[in-house]
Amino acid sequence: MEPAELYHHGLSKTTSTPSTFNAGPNPQPQHPHGKEQWTSARPHRLRRSLSVTSGSRWTKQKNAPSGMEMIRDTTLPSSSSSGQSMSNEPPPSQSGPFALQHGRRYLRDVPYPLPADVPEMQRQNLYTLLASNTFGKPLCSPSILKTPPQKVLDIACGSGYWSALCHDYFVSLGFPRVSFTGVDIVPLAPDLRKQGVDWNFIQYDIRKVPLPFQDGDFDLVLLKDLSLVMPLGAPSQRLLDEAIRVLRPGGTLEVWECDHNIRSLLPHPSPPPTKHPDNDERALETATFQISPATPFGVVDNKFLKSSNIWVQEALDRRKLSPTPCTRMMSVLLQESDTLKDVDTRRIAIPLGENEEEDLNEEQAALRYTALLVYVQFIENLEPLLKEVSGKNVEEWRRWWDWMMADLMEDDGASNGECLEIGAWWAKKT
Repeated sequence: MEPAELYHHGLSKTTSTPSTFNAGPNPQPQHPHGKEQWTSARPHRLRRSLSVTSGSRWTKQKNAPSGMEMIRDTTLPSSSSSGQSMSNEPPPSQSGPFALQHGRRYLRDVPYPLPADVPEMQRQNLYTLLASNTFGKPLCSPSILKTPPQKVLDIACGSGYWSALCHDYFVSLGFPRVSFTGVDIVPLAPDLRKQGVDWNFIQYDIRKVPLPFQDGDFDLVLLKDLSLVMPLGAPSQRLLDEAIRVLRPGGTLEVWECDHNIRSLLPHPSPPPTKHPDNDERALETATFQISPATPFGVVDNKFLKSSNIWVQEALDRRKLSPTPCTRMMSVLLQESDTLKDVDTRRIAIPLGENEEEDLNEEQAALRYTALLVYVQFIENLEPLLKEVSGKNVEEWRRWWDWMMADLMEDDGASNGECLEIGAWWAKKT
């Protein structure tokens, strides 16, 4: 059965504890020496996830990971922000950039809604790996292959994992001397120079413009997941203007985003081939779905996902952040017609489960389960905000969380086409 004919209600019935991922705030771009790790629970392919240390090698022929390790252990995501901290990080100082809230470390005095600690960095690293494996490469702009950059700027770089993946990708293409500069409000990234990356980190609050770079300093500017960093309107527009300013004429801007609400992909015939056969092939290889204006979506049926969608929408609206950046990014870039040209996009829907009629291979199943894991951990890390907008007290939230986890992880509750939607957009500066 072809992937585009997915979803006639019902996933394969399995029950086992979900896996976590082998990631940290200092990701290593080398393959681990370890093997697959298994729990004593009933094994099933959907209960494996990608390893952040496994997907950073890219073959020159297909620009895809040379291997994708799948790991398992008994750690279950848990509702924990109302309890003790999930990491062994030292407590933040009273005057530093961090504040301790709900047992987690947060950035002080910023609208960013997620923690800035090890578990959240792990989730972000896993999402970056998920997106890279779904696209088949860590950069989607075709101009990169024709004219590789010499200088790359990663805005709001976080752990620096995307830059590390891009470095490996360029090395696989025969371009090992690409330099990377990361900029962020706090130094969360490791020293990537120890991993062979030409790396420079600048600590700077990107809400303050201009950025500390000259006009046209960079050949490639990267923006990822800034929908949770910059409020809608003037703040996000100013940052986009700055990203374009520091890009040289003819340079490439690449933006990655993920929608924070879940929709259901409706049954539909296989779409005709696109003008990009490599992308068509990758969608078949990964059992994912390319999104076009004709792709049919509906609201989710699952009551827990319905609730989380409502709460996420409300929590982000209060901070003037967008819960669905993928639906608006193309129009934002097209409005920059005076400074950007050749604007294009690649949007993908990753199902959260396996249809009974499908026969997924190990990597396809791991990719889907990883998408589910990334979303569940997103809800977990947003717990204080969602608990507030839902009006639930601690015990009510814990009951809701336990019921949701049982429904999604044990009872295959995401069985009606629920998808995680990701996208990449790119353009060249005029």
